[in-house]
Amino acid sequence: MESRVHAAPGSFGPSALATPANAVTVFRLLATPVMVELIARDGPSWAAVAAWCLLSWTDGIDGYLARRQGATRSGAFLDPLADKICVLAAMAALVAVGQWWWPAVTLIAARELIQTAWRSRLARRGISVPATRLAKIKTLLQDLAIGGALLPWTTGHHTLVQTVLWAAVILTWITGVQYLLDGRRVPAPA
Repeated sequence: MESRVHAAPGSFGPSALATPANAVTVFRLLATPVMVELIARDGPSWAAVAAWCLLSWTDGIDGYLARRQGATRSGAFLDPLADKICVLAAMAALVAVGQWWWPAVTLIAARELIQTAWRSRLARRGISVPATRLAKIKTLLQDLAIGGALLPWTTGHHTLVQTVLWAAVILTWITGVQYLLDGRRVPAPA
């Protein structure tokens, strides 16, 4: 008698594309221009911080859904890409409205471009490097820096917001180097 393994109801295989987690990721990508428009039009405002919080929150939602319903290769690519687009778009908008100066944002953008290229290269070889705890802290710092720059209560505390931003820059580069080294250590699948 043949034994079959059945996937749990509501779970998706690694090659699935149309998943709830990917739908949330696509929503984040489509909502990012709305957030940028709010920042460009109003600068720091309750509407902009609400949009930022929604986009940050949905990042956690798609991760939760992926863990619960099955991670996919498309999600492993799309989710970090959406994260980078959302963060860099918010940061660029903050530079455009004069909240931030361009060097910190340029350093973060450069690291993200390098990491995306490296991640793509590893993916072509079938290698996936999971996010570390330090990388999750880096994401939190970036989110806090953006939220702090958008929140009307903290926009007058320029030193505090800039300190969080530069801590995020430093951690962004530390985790970038860590990711590059980790990617070199992981053997390609047979």
